[in-house]
Amino acid sequence: MAPWSWSLPLTSVFYNTARSFRYSTFRLRSWSRDPSTLSRGAAQLPSPQTCSCSTDSTSQDMTQRLWDVYSHTKRQTQAISPGFVNADTIFSNNETSLHDIEIYGFDYDYTLAFYSKHLHTLIFNIARDILISKHRYPEGLQEYEYIPNFAVRGLHYDVQKALLMKIDAFHYIQLGTVYRGLHPVPDEEVIAMYEGCHVPLEIMSDFYGKSSHGHSMKQFMDIFSLPEMNLLSCVNDFFMRHNIDYEPVHLYKDVKEAIRDVHVKGIMYRAVDADIEKYICYGEQSHAVLKKLSEHGKKMFLITNSPFAFVNRGMSYIVGEDWRDLFDIVIVQADKPSFFNDRRKPFRRVTDKGALLWDRIHKLEKGQIYKQGNLYEFLRLTGWRGSKVLYFGDHIYSDLADLTLRHGWRTGAIIPELRKEIKIMNTQAYAQMSSWLQALTGLIEDMQIHRDPASEAVVAEWIKEREAMRPQTKSFFNAQFGSLFRTYQNPTYFSRRLSRFADIYMASISCLLNYDLKHTFFPRRTPLQHEAPLQHVQRPPGLSVPHPRPQDQSTD
Repeated sequence: MAPWSWSLPLTSVFYNTARSFRYSTFRLRSWSRDPSTLSRGAAQLPSPQTCSCSTDSTSQDMTQRLWDVYSHTKRQTQAISPGFVNADTIFSNNETSLHDIEIYGFDYDYTLAFYSKHLHTLIFNIARDILISKHRYPEGLQEYEYIPNFAVRGLHYDVQKALLMKIDAFHYIQLGTVYRGLHPVPDEEVIAMYEGCHVPLEIMSDFYGKSSHGHSMKQFMDIFSLPEMNLLSCVNDFFMRHNIDYEPVHLYKDVKEAIRDVHVKGIMYRAVDADIEKYICYGEQSHAVLKKLSEHGKKMFLITNSPFAFVNRGMSYIVGEDWRDLFDIVIVQADKPSFFNDRRKPFRRVTDKGALLWDRIHKLEKGQIYKQGNLYEFLRLTGWRGSKVLYFGDHIYSDLADLTLRHGWRTGAIIPELRKEIKIMNTQAYAQMSSWLQALTGLIEDMQIHRDPASEAVVAEWIKEREAMRPQTKSFFNAQFGSLFRTYQNPTYFSRRLSRFADIYMASISCLLNYDLKHTFFPRRTPLQHEAPLQHVQRPPGLSVPHPRPQDQSTD
């Protein structure tokens, strides 16, 4: 294993492997993209324009040589071993030094508190029952249960057309990932509906991923949205199976309201409180992180949208009854993202019993609990500004976007899905298929300059093979929608936002335990499309320092 392999960014490991391989075979063949300037090489192909052989002989020779290059390339990719990526690594989009960080801020849900798979089932069931009892939806919906592996985070939902889909960083729909209800929509139908695969900016979701002000797309960015996508798909499926005519906009709004009621009316909070061991996990690691920061004299604060009673119950379970001693400031029901850009809401103090006090807040004090407020007042009262503050959250928009764009705080994204995706990437099967797919793409690109019928027939077969392989690589991660981070060769829309709004990202807050508080995270310089791949320098064996590999942590 190369000593550098553990720290490569997730999106570059196999890209660099395949790209470097492609360039090396390109040099081996001494192949020129300009057919008029073919250079010397053992695998050099004859130019159809200059060959003096008979047409049949030339075609047979060309075909044989193309397949020889194909076979040689495939044999090399089959020998490739997966590059190990440590799931406990902190990945960097922007150079970030912990030495400069004096204040650490945290969201609560899916940042300090991690939930088991049972919570999504709970939310789905409660919201489904609300649709039936409050919105008078058919009783037959009771037959649907939560499908754990159906959707992934970051998907878009077309409110007008009732379609769930994955969109890439360039606003293109990934064909094969468009679902109406629980069934895929044929590619031809998708292309007809959208007059291609591109989604115009004016109908994309707004800055926070919402469908508002004329935007007909909604992006589901947080982990709590997985039950909502499930429920939308199940209700759509029920209506279609029973030939019930319905208005997709009304369905979306009703499901959205039902999911909101699960949270706002406290139904979920009471259920978790009643059986906290069933729903909350990862407690020991979060406690260890907070303790480590406290022992190093770091200031800490909590800003969450959850109510105090729920947070207090969870933090008491995770950290202990004295959890508030670790935090300099605690703010609940903050109403993010409005908290970060709306100056109108003042802070209000909350008693331990949940009663709201009416006195004006002149200072944010340790040991007190505050509700709502806004970041501008927070900055005025604390003076905690700029890059000395690092805030962690799981929602790219609500937690991180405004902080990095408007206020200059450092941001850390918590992406629990990283553990599963990295585990898959580390397998031999994925490494070989991914490398071969990239190498085959390179062959198609390089050999398309040959326009004789025999060569075009070979390249056409390669294209068919490539098209057959792409859905297979997608299915490694999720049969319906693939990886959270990629749409075939392009980053997803989610990845684009992650790279823009998060300085660093990791699977869980526990990854901080692997680094001292003077560590600097450097983004890897991956080559741009016009740059040659970087040659990685191998350290001498005596100088190789293995990366720490803490005990694996996984949700129930």
